[in-house]
Amino acid sequence: MIKNNYRTYCAIILCFLASLSFSAIPKNDQGELITSLAPLVKKVAPAVVNIRVSQTVRSRSPYDDEMFRRFFGTPNIPNNEREVQSAGSGVIVDAKNGYILTNHHVVSGAEKIQISLINETTLDAEIIGSDPATDIAVLKVDVGDLVDINIGNSDNVEVGDFVIAIGNPFGLGNTVTSGIVSALGRTGISSSGYEDFIQTDASINPGNSGGALVNMQGELVGINSAIISQSGGNVGIGFAVPSEIAQSIMSQILEFGEVRRGLLGVSIHTIDEESAEILGIEADSGALITAIEPGSAAEEAGLKVDDIITKVDDEEISDARELSNAIGLKGSGDNVIIEFIRESNILLTNATLGQQKINNQIGSDIHPGLVGAHFSSRKDRPGIEVAEIEPGSPAAQRGLKKGDIIIAVNRLKVENIQQLERIAKKNSILYLMFERDDRTLILRIQ
Repeated sequence: MIKNNYRTYCAIILCFLASLSFSAIPKNDQGELITSLAPLVKKVAPAVVNIRVSQTVRSRSPYDDEMFRRFFGTPNIPNNEREVQSAGSGVIVDAKNGYILTNHHVVSGAEKIQISLINETTLDAEIIGSDPATDIAVLKVDVGDLVDINIGNSDNVEVGDFVIAIGNPFGLGNTVTSGIVSALGRTGISSSGYEDFIQTDASINPGNSGGALVNMQGELVGINSAIISQSGGNVGIGFAVPSEIAQSIMSQILEFGEVRRGLLGVSIHTIDEESAEILGIEADSGALITAIEPGSAAEEAGLKVDDIITKVDDEEISDARELSNAIGLKGSGDNVIIEFIRESNILLTNATLGQQKINNQIGSDIHPGLVGAHFSSRKDRPGIEVAEIEPGSPAAQRGLKKGDIIIAVNRLKVENIQQLERIAKKNSILYLMFERDDRTLILRIQ
């Protein structure tokens, strides 16, 4: 009797363990268990490339300090510039035209970019466009023997979905790791930019940036972008830019040559329990409109100061940052449905978003010779102000100073940063005409 009971218990435990092991194995579209990811990897791995970036940096020396030079002069010292290389990953999304998606931070400041295919073929690449705010960049290579990947709809991704990550961690090309989607809609990972990350426990390490996050159907659902780690290595918390965002940024870059980010035209403040109590309102979350720009999308949609925005296209808005994300991740001209509270009434309105203007930019995103400069468009009159200059940087070496106002480039008048960027994309040498201390000067930037 005891022996029979023991056998029964063992059988129950074995069945339970078997059910656990089978539940951890993903299934295909036909409901069949996937016992190996090899067929999937063979299908998608050729679309993932290794990226090698080269750029010239200048080492700091005491002679970079203006006070030091004033007292001791500037001796003849050897050129302390050196070439540095970094590595990342990319994903071929259009084999016919040679377009590759990667991260902005992988190629920022690059003077030379090369990509390596899975068959070890090496090709030169150029940057078609880049968006620091979403950390997405689009590269182009001459069409060769390329294989692309289908872009999936990241809006259909759910927590618990099985995914694989492919990239170039620590220079180990075409490394494949697997895991699940740990969370969706992650924000606050960086201090700036627009975020709506997919979180995954698939191993992501330095060098994976720009690589592919792929679902079990072999579709690209994210561009691996960031990790949280105290050691710099993988701890099971990685983040990917959703494919819907990456595809939207790429489409805008290819169509317009720039990112035309949506603009509602409001100033906002986060509503929390404390502010709700002070203002005597029922909502304990949302974004309070504190100002509206004349002629903006918000004004045309009938929004008013003191309205509290709680949803954008059925997406809950709990604070000001979430509203900025929701609007900033959409394109200009997009129509959005906004739910808001006005005098305790819940109302809906449609808004057609305007276009944000780029008011601030770093030189490394414009031209290699402008690395180390920070630019801002002036609100009161045309021109581009040099807001900051990093000592010893290429921009400083070429003679730019904080406070310079750029008014023309290659004899073409420029009124904002977008115009400077367009000229820099077409020319490797720039002649900057700028104003400094009531004088007009010209600098050659190469």
